[in-house]
Amino acid sequence: MDTQTASRGGRGARERIMQAAGRLFYRQGIHATGVAALTAAAHVSTRTFYQHFPTKNALVEAYLRSYQDSPIASERQLARDELPPVERLLAIFDPLETDPSAVQRGCPFHNAVVEAAGDIPDIARLVEQHKRAFRDRLTATAAEAGAPDPDGLARQVAVIFEGAAAYAASCNDPRVAADARTAAETVIQAALAPRTR
Repeated sequence: MDTQTASRGGRGARERIMQAAGRLFYRQGIHATGVAALTAAAHVSTRTFYQHFPTKNALVEAYLRSYQDSPIASERQLARDELPPVERLLAIFDPLETDPSAVQRGCPFHNAVVEAAGDIPDIARLVEQHKRAFRDRLTATAAEAGAPDPDGLARQVAVIFEGAAAYAASCNDPRVAADARTAAETVIQAALAPRTR
């Protein structure tokens, strides 16, 4: 729904709030985005906002949970059955190579837990669960690729991926993704080498 033409309140208010949160939290940050900005972007009243979300933290949690139904682009690469498992492990780095003119914001889960700074335990738990599930998918893919230690390889690839996303956001440099993919390829080849000797 086009939030510019949507009427205030009414049907679809929750969805408009979620869409506004998705845009504003990711672009501006959670703390920098107040309820007033959210209600203005969603074309809803403050009362309507609180009818759907009793607190802003409840909206933050719903915003992060929305990625369970619609995973971020990098995580979707692991479900690409048309690619061999090694290529799937490397493909997670491809979406990090975005438009060079775009501001690099990194991972929404990483951003949320950094902003929460330990003060919002529910958010910290949600982020930890998400990251563990991502690592589990990496482990399954590494096992499919024939890695002798799939969990170890998954941890290493995850560290490279998470570091690349954070570094790209910190330096606003999309070229980091290419370097990270090269590093991951080296690690993957080394992990699989014992099986090919």
